[in-house]
Amino acid sequence: MLSRTADHLFWMARYTERAENTARMLDVNIQTSMLPQSIESAEQGWRAMLGISELQSAFDKKYGVLNAKDVLDFMVRDPDNPSSIAACLTEARENARAVRGTLTTEVWETQNATWLDMQQHLNSGVLENDPSQFFEWVKYRSHLSRGVTLGTMLKDEAIHFIRLGTFLERADNTSRILDVKFHGAKEAGISEKATQRDFYYWAALLRSVSGFEIYRKVYRDVITPERVAELLILRGDMPRSLLACMDEVVQNLKQVSNDVSSDTERFAGKLHAELQFACIEDILEAGLHETLTEFLQRIFELGNRVSRNFLVPLAA
Repeated sequence: MLSRTADHLFWMARYTERAENTARMLDVNIQTSMLPQSIESAEQGWRAMLGISELQSAFDKKYGVLNAKDVLDFMVRDPDNPSSIAACLTEARENARAVRGTLTTEVWETQNATWLDMQQHLNSGVLENDPSQFFEWVKYRSHLSRGVTLGTMLKDEAIHFIRLGTFLERADNTSRILDVKFHGAKEAGISEKATQRDFYYWAALLRSVSGFEIYRKVYRDVITPERVAELLILRGDMPRSLLACMDEVVQNLKQVSNDVSSDTERFAGKLHAELQFACIEDILEAGLHETLTEFLQRIFELGNRVSRNFLVPLAA
């Protein structure tokens, strides 16, 4: 496969996944902002939202004073924010259009329809009147895109590059959410005690990765920080956990292996093995923040290696 074609497929998937992840985080933040809390706590939640995406400085430069309405506008439709939902879905559609001949008709039409419908949704005022409805629509379109891709495309290199993009982006996002939310819990004085306030905090984190019902099924007990971390890092049967993402990355890398990718495969395999054989007690003892920071650095490096080995090289 031509490296440029692989590059478009890879980034089509990453942008689609990024839009969904942003919608998840914003939706949960809106729900938790409705709970009884101080103005400072509510503002801290929105700042954490910007921090997850490393957009705090860009927001401050444009808006100065923080409020929920401006954060929503910045993260959903702002053309100057390359990580906004509108920008991500536009980029996903443009990457799909560039490789229209490689995609099935169903996959292309799904991407194109998502972009067209997004314009109508944003112009209809739904973001102002019922933002959760808009975020559910974004998540649904992302699910639809993945389902149509798996259900209609030949299982060749094209689909493996799409899956690589999806799960590298998902691993990056899950680790960012965990790091910011656990750090936020310390600042807010949220502890292991099963208070109502703590329950809503950890439940919101789980819902942001569709993990609340899974947690109840797996642990059948009160929500504790250790188990939340274990579920989202080390459970291979949790679809958005770091281990589950690395399972997919390693498998798909193996399918597109070439003459220069052996070091990249070893790099990914080592990261995967460390997660596979880790235990949550060791991770917490070493420091969750330190572990997640290192993981983010390695996922970033892995993405760069994939680009060098298979895709259009990144600009120096």
